[in-house]
Amino acid sequence: MRKISVTVSLSLDGVMQAPGRPDEDIRGGFERGGWANAYNDAVMGRRMAEGMSKETELLFGRRTYQDFFSVWPNRTDNPFTDVLDRTRKFVASRTHAEPLPWQNSVLLSGEAAGSVAELKNRPGPDLVVLGSGNLVQTLRRAGLVDEYFLLIYPLILGTGSRLFPDGPPADLRLLESLTTSTGVIIASYQQT
Repeated sequence: MRKISVTVSLSLDGVMQAPGRPDEDIRGGFERGGWANAYNDAVMGRRMAEGMSKETELLFGRRTYQDFFSVWPNRTDNPFTDVLDRTRKFVASRTHAEPLPWQNSVLLSGEAAGSVAELKNRPGPDLVVLGSGNLVQTLRRAGLVDEYFLLIYPLILGTGSRLFPDGPPADLRLLESLTTSTGVIIASYQQT
């Protein structure tokens, strides 16, 4: 059975909304987009590159898939674009139709929890969810998340979409942690 890991950037108060760009996600009047950029450093770059070097497949919700597709295929100044292009991407969406625009993308049919549970039981590399807050909530409620890879930034945003807004309680076990030069804690937790 494949493992499902969730990779998310979040503030100390659990906000995961729009870490990368001011225009990334302004839903609910969110005005703090791009909050993670000032904290990037070489330690984080190395750790993220380690994760990208592992053979995995990606799992996206519709909105995050669209956002990644609008940005990454057009960037040529980094090592991540080639990896993202080559990697198989599964997309949970009720509104998209095939063919999906980004190479190596596969639309999951049906309800997300059932489709992902079926995908998890198929042979293949582990699955990594990038962002995709709504999808993460669905998978968490269905008991499908095995690990969380969290980049916890030393700031409090006060408002915005949170990784754990509600839902079932969960016990987690710390697998590893690392602190960057800018104070970001990178931690891996396993669902127990």
